[in-house]
Amino acid sequence: MFKRIIGYLKQLFRMSAEAAMDPEVEIEQAITESKKQDQALRNQAAKIIAHRTQLESKIEKAADTVGESREMAKKALLKAEESKVAGQDEQVVRWTQAATAQALKLQAAENNLNGLKEQYEFAVTQSDDAKKAVQQNAMRLQELGAKRYELVGKIQQAKMQEAVNTAVESIGASMEMEAPSLERVEEKIEGRLSQAKARAELREATPEGAENELREAISIAGADTKLDELRAELGITE
Repeated sequence: MFKRIIGYLKQLFRMSAEAAMDPEVEIEQAITESKKQDQALRNQAAKIIAHRTQLESKIEKAADTVGESREMAKKALLKAEESKVAGQDEQVVRWTQAATAQALKLQAAENNLNGLKEQYEFAVTQSDDAKKAVQQNAMRLQELGAKRYELVGKIQQAKMQEAVNTAVESIGASMEMEAPSLERVEEKIEGRLSQAKARAELREATPEGAENELREAISIAGADTKLDELRAELGITE
């Protein structure tokens, strides 16, 4: 259970960290890392090609050694043969031993040359593979560069759209804030109107209200009488 909790927390941290990362910075990190890998690959390829070049030089020297040993062995055999014809037994032994030594040297040189040739063939294959790898990685790096410009453009578009969305959401939020405010005003008005009606209704139900109503009726009747007097003076009939 404890391991599950630790795993969950690690995953949560990775997700949080991933969400907090700036995509533009991540792109630059990817490009920088790709450039480092490309340089490392070029350095390794250079070592492989240099090894092939060194083998070429060694093969050339080994071939010279083989040729020299072969010639020296031949000369020693000729000297031994001349000494044999001349009846110089000691010289025959001497030159025969020299020829044998050169033959052993020739054999060793030929074995060394053959071994170098085998290494060279393998080194050529490795060099070709290394050059192809460098070329392919260079193309990949160029593609990453082009992709970088594309992604940066998309990031800028996303930022612009986010800014527009924020502005729209801000407008919507302010409108939502205004609507409850007007509703509260309307509620206050309706509340005051209700209270006024309630007071009027209560006033009419009390003796003071009845007295006020009577006075209002008397005032209206007096006003009507006064209007009749004015009409009589003016000679106006209803």
